[in-house]
Parts: sequence; structure tokens; C-alpha cells
Amino acid sequence: MREDATRCLKRDDNALTAVIEFLSAFTLFLMILTAFLSLAQLQMGSNDPNVDRIDRSAVQGLDRLTSDGGWFVPMGEDGLDYANSTSEWYLFDAVELDDGRVQTGLVKDGILDYQRIHALRNVSEENMALGLGLDVGYTLFLSIEVIESDNSSRIGFEVFSGGTQRSTASASSTANRQFSQDGELLQVVFEVHKGGDKNNDLFLTEVMVRPIASGPEWIEIYNPNDFALSLHGWSLNHTYSSISNNLLFKEGIISGHSTVILTGDPTSQNAGNASQVIDLSQESFLGVGSLNLLGDGSGVLTLRYTQLNSVKPFDVMSVEWGGTSGLFTSLGQSLEADQNDGGFSANWSVQPNPNPGDYL
Repeated sequence: MREDATRCLKRDDNALTAVIEFLSAFTLFLMILTAFLSLAQLQMGSNDPNVDRIDRSAVQGLDRLTSDGGWFVPMGEDGLDYANSTSEWYLFDAVELDDGRVQTGLVKDGILDYQRIHALRNVSEENMALGLGLDVGYTLFLSIEVIESDNSSRIGFEVFSGGTQRSTASASSTANRQFSQDGELLQVVFEVHKGGDKNNDLFLTEVMVRPIASGPEWIEIYNPNDFALSLHGWSLNHTYSSISNNLLFKEGIISGHSTVILTGDPTSQNAGNASQVIDLSQESFLGVGSLNLLGDGSGVLTLRYTQLNSVKPFDVMSVEWGGTSGLFTSLGQSLEADQNDGGFSANWSVQPNPNPGDYL
């Protein structure tokens, strides 16, 4: 009887030991599994497919931007003319690039090509995003900065900086790459955002309401952005007495850091260094000679913009002359906006020597 009891106790001890060993091994397995999943999460990022897609877009976009010189497919009579596609996209102007399809590559012979970087001023953010293959609804921001240089005054210099600000987007991802060239280290930072308000700044800079003799009425607009800016969504409103005239732009583009002249007669318009001249005579918004469509004695001209998915435009900038404004022009004098910290304030003055297209 005593031997049977002893054998039972031994079996119980062995069973308890087996259970303890099993639980210890299982606990160790769970610890290893948890560590593995944590490591996988650290390496792969969020499980949110939207975030993963933005991450992938940032990496792929930077790779396409900094791997070669890019390409351009012009628009032909029957659509995109692939037979005449070229890598020399940087030789085309803003209107041509906006009409075709461009992938903006910035590298030549393994280093950043300043000619191509400068040509980004002829590319809109929308067209660049399309060429780099970003999803619909995504925006971008690109900066190229000197972070090291033999010339200390060059450190921190922004070679290019433009696009949608990260703070206005619901989600973002960033990729960067560095280039060592010409005694400097340049950093390219490419951001991809989900949504966001595009940095659409335009300024009214000069207006001619009383041209001499048979000269045209004209309006000068300046684009302070590094990227070209499409006029889609922009409008002008002119009011005088009880009359109001509105113009909604359906096409057009302004190169970065350049001016455009809107005129009542392109054939007689002095354009100076404007990137282009747009004829508004057919829109009955600007006149020429005795056809006065801007009020000579008084009036208000307003530049407006309508954000995507919005039905109501907001006033960006306006100028008022005559009445109680204190601004009265004689024949041949223009109204000019005062520059303020790189932008333009609401302060206007009479310019006795107009310079259309020569703001820069």
C-alpha cells in the first residue's frame, strides 16, 4: 500500500513538472513572438494602408525625381505625341509643359542639374505630381537646400522650395537624398501629403485703367511661388457705379517668380519681361482705345480664388481708385502695389512711368 502511494506521488510530481515546463516554454514562445511582431512593426511601419501608400509614394517619387533627367511627351493633334517625346523637358516653356505630360527628373551625370532645377518654375505642382505617378488627391512639397559648403554664406541657401505645406494635410510622408557636388552637400527633401491646401499665391502688382491714345488697358499679375501656377480656379471682378463684371479663368499658367500681362490688345501691348501675354479683349473684360471697360474715374478690381471643393471664392487682393480712395490717375499713369517683405500689401500708389512686365 505504501509503495502504491509513493508511485502516485511521483506521477503527480512528474505531471506538475511537465505542466510547469510547458507553461514556461509557452511563455517564452509568446515573448519571442511579441518581440518579432514589434520588430516587424518597427521595420514595416503602420498597418494603415493609407499611410503605407503615402510612404511608398514619397520613396518612389524621390527615386523618379533623382534617378535621371526625366522626360516630356508633347501634345499632338490627336493627343499625346509619344513619337516626339524627349528627355530635354527643361527646354520647354510653362504653356507647352502644362499641355503635355512631364516627369521632372533633376539628375545629369549622377549629380543635380541646376538647369533642370531652374526649369521647375515652368512646371505646376499638379503636373509634377501627375508625372511622378502620385495618386489623385495627393499633393507634394519639394525643397533643395545647401547644407554644407566651402563657402559659408551658401550654407542654408534654398535652391528650390515649393508646394503644399505639410501642416494643412491630414497625413504626410517624407523622403530625402543628399548629393555631394562642386564643394557642397545638397539635400533634396520630397514630401507627399494626403490633401492639403495648395500654396496658391498670386499678387496684383500693376493696373492700367487710363491708357494713352489707342493703347490697351492691362493688368499685371505676379507669381511668387517656385512652381508654376495654373490659373484654373482664379477669377477677376471689376465693379464701378452699379455695374459688376466677372471673369473666371478657364485656362492659363504663370511660371514661378514671373509676371503675366492681361491685356485688351496683345498686338500693341508692351510686355516687358512678362512670361506671357493673355488676351482678354474677347472676354469683354479689358478694352483698348475708346473702349473703356475699366472705369476711368473710379472702380474696384479684385483678384479672387476658389479652393477645390468650395463654391465661394475668397478675395486675395484688390485695388480701388477714384471716389474716397485718394487714387486718381491721369492718361498714361498706372496704379502700382507697394511691395512689402516679398509680398504685396493693400497699399497702392499712382505710377507716372508704368513698367508692364518688369516687376522683377
